Amino acid sequence: MRKKIDYVLGMFLALLMAIMTIDVLWGVFTRYAMGNQASWSEELARFLLIWIGILGAAYASGQNMHLAIDLLSPKLKESGQKKLAALIRVIIIVFAFAVLVIGGFRLIYVTHVLGQQSPALQIPMTVVYAAIPLAGLLVVYYKIHDFFNNPTNI
Repeated sequence: MRKKIDYVLGMFLALLMAIMTIDVLWGVFTRYAMGNQASWSEELARFLLIWIGILGAAYASGQNMHLAIDLLSPKLKESGQKKLAALIRVIIIVFAFAVLVIGGFRLIYVTHVLGQQSPALQIPMTVVYAAIPLAGLLVVYYKIHDFFNNPTNI
């Protein structure tokens, strides 16, 4: 299951990058060749960057490519390293669930109730903000999976 999620998420991020590249090129072309940039291209690039950044961070967390300062772990014995890795994963799970999942769903709810739409594209802002709880769920899944399958790898 994890390999499938990794593959789908990686391909989705690559697709978003391709779309953003085409969008930015279109914006530059319309600005310099036609004299007036398409009004929607900057907004689309901004929203795609949000999705790529947040989901990319979740993907990096799942691949254990996130930034870590590894000062304490090498000084511990193997049993201490396992306990430290478990503690770090629990902290990450609690943080991701509380801030990204619960906070993200609250943000989506508030923007849905208020009916906020983007100015140029006229899409609901809930679509843009949906990346936050989705990334949180992915981080929680990855860390729970690592908790049971990779006890020493932080």
